[in-house]
Amino acid sequence: MRIDLASIKSSRWARGALLASLAFLPALAGAADAAPVPDKADTTWMMVSTLLVIMMAIPGLALFYGGMVRAKNMLSMSMQVFVVFSLCTVLWVIYGYSLAFNGDATYFGDFGKFMLAGVNADSTAATFTDGVVIPEYVFIAFQATFAAITTALAVGGFAERTRFSAVLIFAVIWFTFSYLPVARAVWGGTGWLFNKGALDFAGGTVVHINAGIAGLVGALICGKRTGYGTTAMPPHNVPYIMVGAALLWVGWFGFNVGSNLEANAFTGLVFINTYLCTAVAVCAWMFAEWIFRGKPTMLGAASGAVAGLVAITPACGVVSPGGAIILGVVVALVCLWAVAGLKKALGYDDSLDVFGVHCVGGIIGALSCAILGNAALGGQGYDATMGHQFWVQTQGVLYALIVSGVVTAVAFYLIKFTIGLRPSEDVEREGLDISEHGERAYD
Repeated sequence: MRIDLASIKSSRWARGALLASLAFLPALAGAADAAPVPDKADTTWMMVSTLLVIMMAIPGLALFYGGMVRAKNMLSMSMQVFVVFSLCTVLWVIYGYSLAFNGDATYFGDFGKFMLAGVNADSTAATFTDGVVIPEYVFIAFQATFAAITTALAVGGFAERTRFSAVLIFAVIWFTFSYLPVARAVWGGTGWLFNKGALDFAGGTVVHINAGIAGLVGALICGKRTGYGTTAMPPHNVPYIMVGAALLWVGWFGFNVGSNLEANAFTGLVFINTYLCTAVAVCAWMFAEWIFRGKPTMLGAASGAVAGLVAITPACGVVSPGGAIILGVVVALVCLWAVAGLKKALGYDDSLDVFGVHCVGGIIGALSCAILGNAALGGQGYDATMGHQFWVQTQGVLYALIVSGVVTAVAFYLIKFTIGLRPSEDVEREGLDISEHGERAYD
């Protein structure tokens, strides 16, 4: 028996809502039915999308994060992104995919597909068009990139003062007990938020809020960088930041547009929304910075691009292009305030503004699905009142904040009181490149 989304897709709400959620259900060919043949065009698009997301992380995220740290930590930051992405890919294949998408439980899957047991070259996964499938291996690889880059995003919050071994242990714990349960709840066919009709097309809740709050909690427990507040800590290479942001923008089309699982007419809406919201956010952040801080900066423009990408991620299949424009303006202004005002007022050291951009931007994007996604405002619509949908979206936000926050706190305190989180102050002043890896990014 093949599991697909035919019954879900029959209503307009499903097309604009559950379709917009990542309702990724494996669909195995059964003995009673003829085995469906994977669509070649969709399969090709999904492999390209997977490659685009890999490019987002390495080199995109590595360059973006690496450019923002000081020169003495460039190699360390790049190494953390590179290895965490690789490690979580391995964990995804061993047990992550099974726990996230296999079984009928509400909060956690089972080990039925441990080490991809039962999956072979003939296994297929359903798309959102009845009878159209892609190879399950391709679906698994695509989803692996989401899990891997989300974990890598979180490390930016406590960059420049965390031991490499501590980062790897955190990655394993957080991937297992935060990413997988949240992904299951929002995207799994039996997940409790999915069944409530939560809208999250490509990961505002699962990816950005999840990683953003982890970055903040980790930063708070780890403590401030040595010299923070008294020593200037500007980005060491702004061109790297620009190139990294550009690679993120290009790769994000795989992230968002690939989440439709097909190359069809609806994909065009996702594509233009992703493109447009990002461009608007770049302009809004730049002009706001120009007005309130006197000069438009490349760092600000790049930060605006990422903020726009974050916010449109959950909403790209829900809002109209007009809604994408509104969302781009709002998220740029709010995230600029978060990284320039809120961070200073509260005094926390979120090294690379993971909380201010990803968590805050993800919350705005998730909640916007209920407002800008409403049919009366030009959105795709949903079978609920705006108030009810807003409450469902809020539950998703709170769930991600609580699960990720608690898991991160437990992981960091466990590491702190065992192997230790931070190197010595002298080592931190020297830089993590030499102390942790015995290499330098630059001679």
